[in-house]
Amino acid sequence: MTESLYPAPSRALAERRAKLAPAAEAAFQEFSRSVFADGALPAKTKQLIAVAAAHVTQCPYCIRGHTKAALRHGATEAELMEAVWVAAEMRAGAAYAHSALFLAETEGRAEQGGAST
Repeated sequence: MTESLYPAPSRALAERRAKLAPAAEAAFQEFSRSVFADGALPAKTKQLIAVAAAHVTQCPYCIRGHTKAALRHGATEAELMEAVWVAAEMRAGAAYAHSALFLAETEGRAEQGGAST
């Protein structure tokens, strides 16, 4: 039997979290309801964005929870997969874009024979 690094979500864990910081828990729950309510973007779109963000942050709880929520709001598996591909591109794109840091750091070294400091 393999043991997961992540404990399964449970009512007991949720209740313990709420008991340890009830005001923060209530504020977070209200914030979450507000963020995911229909607005300029429909709830389905917001849940697809959340699925993509959850894949970038690599949070298994968020991936599962927001996938379920997206499905409840009418998202299809194809839409969810496209959201995951957007996340993958953004993560890869960020790594590529950050090459500007090493390029700036090493600028001029080639002309100097590659000397390091």
